Amino acid sequence: MESNINETKYRKAQDRVVKLKRFYGRVFRGILAIIITGAINYYLNEWTHPWFLWVVFGVGLSLSLKAFRLFGTHLLFGKDWEERKVKELMDKDVF
Repeated sequence: MESNINETKYRKAQDRVVKLKRFYGRVFRGILAIIITGAINYYLNEWTHPWFLWVVFGVGLSLSLKAFRLFGTHLLFGKDWEERKVKELMDKDVF
């Protein structure tokens, strides 16, 4: 029974590491794409028309959505936040 639990935890941790590795690869490729398109934009018109900002917006939006899916909502309002808020409200005696 104990070995099954450990094996399950190991597989979940391994899956999480694979997802994190994939996400960091996407971040690197996104930054590389922004640098390349920014350089092309500068070479073509010296940023008089900064069209590469559309690439920045697209890459940023895509990475934000992937990060939200990977890290979940617990970044802002996770279990720790709930516990801290309950303790805070109890200490203030709001009710």
